[in-house]
Amino acid sequence: MSLASGSNGNCYYIETEGAAVIIDAGIGGRTIKKRLSTAGVDMNGVMAVLVTHDHSDHIKGVGSLSEIFGKPVYSTEGILENMNKNYRMNPKVSPASKRLIRKGEKFLLGDMEITAFPVPHDASDSVGYRIDCDGKSLALVTDAGVITDEIVSMVSDVDYLVIESNYDEVMLENGPYPLVLRNRITSGNGHLSNKQCAEFFCVNELKNLKKVFLCHLSAHNNTADSAFSCVRKGLDVMQERVGHDIDLKVLPRLQPTEMFSLC
Repeated sequence: MSLASGSNGNCYYIETEGAAVIIDAGIGGRTIKKRLSTAGVDMNGVMAVLVTHDHSDHIKGVGSLSEIFGKPVYSTEGILENMNKNYRMNPKVSPASKRLIRKGEKFLLGDMEITAFPVPHDASDSVGYRIDCDGKSLALVTDAGVITDEIVSMVSDVDYLVIESNYDEVMLENGPYPLVLRNRITSGNGHLSNKQCAEFFCVNELKNLKKVFLCHLSAHNNTADSAFSCVRKGLDVMQERVGHDIDLKVLPRLQPTEMFSLC
């Protein structure tokens, strides 16, 4: 379930038979609790919060989840050290709530086998996550300036993929952002465009892929229709080679989704 996905805040909930985690908390902790409750999910069942990087739209509510709701926070040393320096995250995460993980090393939460992997972005550190459980796998890749060989390796055999499709290149070029910000977004340590996301599917064969969720769309430089139509073309190219019918969904920026069943 996506609780929010965009520059105003990012938050994702994943539940298996034996575990439940939140990835990123860029919206308030009480909002997260309310949106989960509306979906029939008890916050008490959430085992942990995983953090991809320390930008505000991914960590605003992390301190609340850890210090008010008692959830341990898992991430790399750089992210854990630097997120408390972000003035928009209050309260701060106490040392007792921090759980150190290392990129490329699997760890277990209930029946989830989780692996963090490096993602190029202009934060103190940045990771994506792969979750394996009961023969199925899901990966989340967001805030990635480019798709690296390591990202491809980590997601090449997943069943479900949440991937950034942040901006339409023409909209960005002709939009309201100043040049310095446009350059940052397209720098290779910024965000993935619709075209980059589509090209990823054109040149890689993800033979197990069943569903793709497009995340972190820009409010000013993209539309759901633009992202969907561009990435759909990339998937069509891949499906011609691989022979699978892949479901494509665009995650809304401000509203929660339904609870998707991945089976």
